Amino acid sequence: MINGIMNIYKEAGYTSHDVVAKLRGIVKQKKIGHTGTLDPDAVGVLPVCFGSATKLCDLMTDKSKEYETLMRLGVTTDTQDMSGTILAQSPVSVKASDVEQAILGFVGGYDQVPPMYSALKVNGRKLYELAREGREVERQPRHVDISFIRILDISLPEVRFLVGCSKGTYIRTLCADIGSRLGCGAAMSELKRTRVGNFQIEDAVRLSKVEELMQSGTYEDYVMPPDSIFMEYESAVVKNNAENALLNGNKLCMEQLDFAHPVFFRDGDRIRVYDGSHAFKAVYTFVKSEGMFRPFKMFLG
Repeated sequence: MINGIMNIYKEAGYTSHDVVAKLRGIVKQKKIGHTGTLDPDAVGVLPVCFGSATKLCDLMTDKSKEYETLMRLGVTTDTQDMSGTILAQSPVSVKASDVEQAILGFVGGYDQVPPMYSALKVNGRKLYELAREGREVERQPRHVDISFIRILDISLPEVRFLVGCSKGTYIRTLCADIGSRLGCGAAMSELKRTRVGNFQIEDAVRLSKVEELMQSGTYEDYVMPPDSIFMEYESAVVKNNAENALLNGNKLCMEQLDFAHPVFFRDGDRIRVYDGSHAFKAVYTFVKSEGMFRPFKMFLG
């Protein structure tokens, strides 16, 4: 069984769930999960977790992301991208300098209203299901952080740019909001996710490549171990007399762990914990009031 993370390049026409289904057939393994939905028309980085690493899926969705997008001004659609039904078209009379100013004005973050065509749920129903029924419901705005926007090309009515953002940011909504600010409307034409956390697009592999790797038996070169996303944390090896405590998911005290060097821990600090054979087993959190480490995520098999 594969236990780790692969950086998959999601191609156009596939949903994230399609990618997981394809991989189950390729690697002959059921325990697989993706780390964040990409629309069918979008391409790019989709980290996929296998085996014990599926416990990382919820953590990976929290990672910052980067996208390259192409925005078309002068068009408004029901889905906020060019795959939807056109609701309005307007002449684009703004100057390139006005466009640049409007785009960069979103850097730093803002309160974004999620689109109706999204997988978010309201009263137990996914928004896109309601949208397909012709219904629109009120959505609460959510604060999103835009760490940077780098404009790559302005060839009006189209603008290509890179954006770094937090979890929960809808790039098509960002495009629509830029269009509203300019007064002419806008819709997203293309979307490529270029980074999720430490996973970069230049390292991503296509499904056809995964098939080749499985046939040649060299897939392990492309599987990152679960502890690779926790390398910013201190590491510790459990002592022999505490190994059962670790394997049972019990709390651990300082005396039950061997650290590579003396470390001072603050409340909430996390550590990577390995067993006596140096196999990664868990992430623990230090609870200062108890002077103990509590399990945060276990990776026991």
